[in-house]
Amino acid sequence: MKRPLPPLNALRAFESAGRLGSFKDAAAELHVTHGAVSQHVRLLEEWLGAPLFERHNRRVVLTPAAKAYLDDIGPLFEQLSQSTARYGLPATASRTLTLNAPASFTLRWLLPRLARFLADYPDLNVTVATSNEPVEGLKDSFDIVVRGGPDTFYGYTMRPFLDEARVPVCSPALLRRIPLDVPEDFRRHTLLHTASLPRLWPDWLAKVQLPALRPAATVSFDHFYLTVQAAIDGIGIAMGPTALIAEDLAAGRLVKPFAGPVLPSRSYCTYVADEKSADERVVLFRAWLESEGMPR
Repeated sequence: MKRPLPPLNALRAFESAGRLGSFKDAAAELHVTHGAVSQHVRLLEEWLGAPLFERHNRRVVLTPAAKAYLDDIGPLFEQLSQSTARYGLPATASRTLTLNAPASFTLRWLLPRLARFLADYPDLNVTVATSNEPVEGLKDSFDIVVRGGPDTFYGYTMRPFLDEARVPVCSPALLRRIPLDVPEDFRRHTLLHTASLPRLWPDWLAKVQLPALRPAATVSFDHFYLTVQAAIDGIGIAMGPTALIAEDLAAGRLVKPFAGPVLPSRSYCTYVADEKSADERVVLFRAWLESEGMPR
């Protein structure tokens, strides 16, 4: 029979926090952040269906039931550590999560944030592969697949974590060279296209009632991230994916010459095979993606 075990990293965080009486001290002992310990404890509380700590401002106190639970599992951790030392293996075995995601999403959104996840979970290795293959067409097995959605695939759970839309963007330097006051001014500009999304500019121009507009030039790229980079470099104007260029807009590397209209787009979603949906690595990474992507 399969033994119902709680997420072991969450259990380790609880044991350390309960023994030390502090999330901060537990984070120092485990070499993770305070937020990682807190998230692990919440994960274990959800798994158990009961609270483990009473929060009092900056300190935490075990509930009576959690104190009894800690008394039971504390010696088991010590025994596990001693047994592992006798066997000659490191106490924290390496674990790996495999992720497959589109290249543009990976380069423009995931990589700038991934260091935060690795800092919180230093014992979890992450392997990232990029592709645009449909979920059901992937030849290899992955723990998590990121694709647009929401879609439904047999044998997979789907959860959205990041909304997106498309809007014209360009570099401030380009606007200084060639002003852009009204959409008709696109006739003097270079429009940047992505080969896999040929309808973006025609659809936007139709929304501003300029379906026959001819720009000064066009340049096409095979990847969205190249199109965005070309816009940053002042080559032309791109239909920017709002989720992937948020930091560029905030930093002033890109600007939106017009407030609208905005083209709707599919959300980014995680797709996980049913047999992996309860895996602790998957639960942690999915929760992290959602905390980074969903509006706070």
